[in-house]
Amino acid sequence: MARTLGPSLGTSVTLPAGTAGGAGAPPQAVRARRPGWRDPRLWVGVAIVAACVAIGARVLGSADETVGVWAVRADAGTGAILSRDDLEVRRVHFASAGDLDGYLRADEALPDSLPLARPVGAGELLPRAAVAAEVATDTVQLPLPVDPAQIPPAVRSGSVVDVYVIGTGSGAVAGPDDPAVDPTGVTPATPALSAVTVIAAPGVDETFGSGQTQRQLTLAVPEKRAQAFFGLLGSLADPTISVVLRPAG
Repeated sequence: MARTLGPSLGTSVTLPAGTAGGAGAPPQAVRARRPGWRDPRLWVGVAIVAACVAIGARVLGSADETVGVWAVRADAGTGAILSRDDLEVRRVHFASAGDLDGYLRADEALPDSLPLARPVGAGELLPRAAVAAEVATDTVQLPLPVDPAQIPPAVRSGSVVDVYVIGTGSGAVAGPDDPAVDPTGVTPATPALSAVTVIAAPGVDETFGSGQTQRQLTLAVPEKRAQAFFGLLGSLADPTISVVLRPAG
């Protein structure tokens, strides 16, 4: 019901019902409603989340496709016998299972020794074809004391080297690799041993009683070549032995 307000002079003002003192009515609050399942914004959000999950799963799945394969820590030549300590695991992704079959997997059991049928380089994955079926029975370990000045500092276990012998002597004979002997009795600079593997190469040691410093190498050499090599040394007067390091691979 409207009411009449006014001064005593008789002037009257009529106000709408529900107002007080001339103040306007407060606006009615509007509450936000949750979007319903028919709201297209909900389905767009669901599609984005699903796409992110699918992409993440694919990325993680491709990362797990690498396979552990044995690799060689240092250079190793033909005849070298590798052990577990000479190997390390490399994670590699192969395009096909056929490529993987050519290498030794890290989850396979390794034999106690792995004789090499060909040289392998440091960091190279170990191919199955490089491992000999068995250790060559005709290979012997040949000890070779050499003046350190005649050995490259990089020579170490697993290195592949050539051995040269220079000396004089009327009874000089042909070496294992069939070098000729000239009329003066001086053997030419051709390898007495070629492409042989260093099994051990410790540091410089003092030779007892000689007063000379020598480095002792141990080489893997076929038995017949070792016999011919010692025959060559015995035929020369004061032979000089030099070791040449072959490039890896």
